[in-house]
Amino acid sequence: MKIPDLIVDLALILVTAGIVTLVFKKLKQPLVLGYIVAGFLVSPHMPYTLSVVDSGNIELWANIGVVFLLFALGLDFSFKKISKMGVAPIIAAVTIVFCMILIGVGVGNIFGWQRMDCVFLGGMLAMSSTTIIYKAFDDMGLRQQKFASMVMSVLILEDILAIVLMVILSAMAQGAVSGSDLFHSILQIGFYVVLWFVVGIFLIPLFLRATRKLMTSETLLVVALAFCFLMAVVAHKAGFSYAFGAFIMGSILSETIEADKIEKLVAPVKDLFGAIFFVSVGMMVEPNILVEYALPILAIVLAIIIGHALFSSTAYFISGQQLKDAVRCGFSMSQIGEFAFIIATLGLSLGVISKFLYPVVVAVSVITTFLTPYMIKAAPWAYSRLEKHLPENILNAIKKLSTNSKDTDEPKEHLWKTYIMQAVKNLAIFTVICVAIYIFCYYFVTPILDAILPGTWADWAKIFITLLCLSIFLRGIIMKKIRNDCYHQLYNQRKINRPILFLIIATRFLYAIHIVAFVIYTWKHLNYWWLFTLSTVIIFIIASSQKLRQNGKGLERIFMRNLNARESMAVVKGSVEPAYSQRLQSKNIHITDIVIPDDSRCCGQPLKTLDFGARFGVSLSSILRGSQRINIPTGDTILFPGDKIQVIGSDEQLMTLNKHLMTDIFPEDLEIEKREMVLRQYQLTEGAALIGKKLSDSGIRERYNGMLIGIDEGGENLTTPDPKRKFRLDDIIWIVGEEKSLRSLQEELL
Repeated sequence: MKIPDLIVDLALILVTAGIVTLVFKKLKQPLVLGYIVAGFLVSPHMPYTLSVVDSGNIELWANIGVVFLLFALGLDFSFKKISKMGVAPIIAAVTIVFCMILIGVGVGNIFGWQRMDCVFLGGMLAMSSTTIIYKAFDDMGLRQQKFASMVMSVLILEDILAIVLMVILSAMAQGAVSGSDLFHSILQIGFYVVLWFVVGIFLIPLFLRATRKLMTSETLLVVALAFCFLMAVVAHKAGFSYAFGAFIMGSILSETIEADKIEKLVAPVKDLFGAIFFVSVGMMVEPNILVEYALPILAIVLAIIIGHALFSSTAYFISGQQLKDAVRCGFSMSQIGEFAFIIATLGLSLGVISKFLYPVVVAVSVITTFLTPYMIKAAPWAYSRLEKHLPENILNAIKKLSTNSKDTDEPKEHLWKTYIMQAVKNLAIFTVICVAIYIFCYYFVTPILDAILPGTWADWAKIFITLLCLSIFLRGIIMKKIRNDCYHQLYNQRKINRPILFLIIATRFLYAIHIVAFVIYTWKHLNYWWLFTLSTVIIFIIASSQKLRQNGKGLERIFMRNLNARESMAVVKGSVEPAYSQRLQSKNIHITDIVIPDDSRCCGQPLKTLDFGARFGVSLSSILRGSQRINIPTGDTILFPGDKIQVIGSDEQLMTLNKHLMTDIFPEDLEIEKREMVLRQYQLTEGAALIGKKLSDSGIRERYNGMLIGIDEGGENLTTPDPKRKFRLDDIIWIVGEEKSLRSLQEELL
């Protein structure tokens, strides 16, 4: 029986990837590069090694890998996190992405490439690699520094912008090139994202909560992947990529209590299929293309390095960072990674980019990845040179700007802005739900009613059922937060505010009236005044209904409980970041988490002995241990392996402490396999040194690291040893210990 080609190909890929990644791990290089090199080695372009037989099957598995990669990315993402980041990371991310897209398009135009090649190249250059930067920070001991946390926040936002960019590129590839078409595509994205997120947050946690007792690790993994692929299919049916759907489902599940467990369960599957995806990326590298396009590759590398050094640093600065931190942030992002490959794969699957672009981007990614640590190290030097050559008046202005931005600890939020933003947010969410309900009723309820009722009765039945389904959400449009705290403050603040507030309320009522009128007019073409009068009456009935008010509040409570479930659980477990940490960001100190290594010499010692404050100048505010949170630990508190300590200090202090904890560990036992415990049986014969001694005086445990577990006195069971009993001639003793120690015991005592 012949082995299927798929099995042979997978064996070749995984064996090669395993060997190459071990080498890259030894060289302390990113595993992503190892997978790419492995892909090149098993590709048809490498004549000196075995090649994959059927690349079509590998491409299919690689597409599954993209789904898992974006699903895992969604699990690590939270819309609530984005809302709490503030405006600074958003300004930096949008500026960086926009500038790098322009640079990519410009470089492509310089070499005379096709328009879509230039556009997709801009998209590939816009996204830095979260994986590579995170690893570089980890390897260089910079992850606890303040600038690193800002970089990671921007990278999260870049990942979101990458998803949106993929949808826009897909629309452009299908001919939507005008401004109105792109606006329509973006509007469509917003509609589906809001709809899926609201419906998902409402229904999925309810399902998981109802089935929690039945959920083992195995069933939870299957259910989570079922949701993932179901959403991928739904997104594809709606005109988006399946990867976009996987990301949305991941972001929905990220708000559930089960998110952490799902993330751990999915990680091995994601790693396997992700490895196959990156191997497939390496398989597309053609050496002759790399030689032919050596000059464009060099130009793109320089564009990335210079572009990020200049524009990214500027973007971080204008977002409120100090110049030194802005330069360090900008220099850290000088590479492209995973999303560049995903965007390139999208372009090839749509057939809108040239085949040479893929290996070119892979080569650029490899080069910029290797240069990343050097760019990070070059940032302080670049800042010192910049500070040295800038005119003094400009430097003073820059420092003044940074100081002013840092001094605003808690800026007063504009009441008008808050009130209007709340109204707009409610309006957008409830409008999306109303549109979805209307579409559902139009396409699914209408045929049923037409089949069972005569014409006029069917039309009024459609109107009644549709408005009944819409009623709760129409009341939300009218009444939700209509007179909240902001309203009362504005109302009492100045008399001139009152007409504007009444105008906003009237606008909300008119908007709801027009929705009702549109629904009625769909099936009944009434006279304008009759239509307006009927719609107004219906809206006032809805607004005054206490039943709808209670039902609406009930639905809102369920939704908010589901939305806040993970955060509530984090508070219970004590793993949520302290609220005061944001205020520390404006000072020269900040708070960070450090996990105590398992083999740390600090384990088992009280804090007063470790004396982190005197030795490193830091303050230890809390210890997170399992589900416990120990706030303001005393000097007698002992550290354990795996403890997550929350420490406050400057960048230098935290980096020194982290380096100490990571290096001051017990050395690895290189002969651990010789430490196996064995059980041996011995009979005490004439002349044995143990005869006549008590167990407590024998030294079996103290000198030979052994343990007497029993004495065989001829009975069915072993006799439990009595420490005061003396060993006698012909005693049969049973001892547990290491082989080497027991041999010494036998030679000296037996």
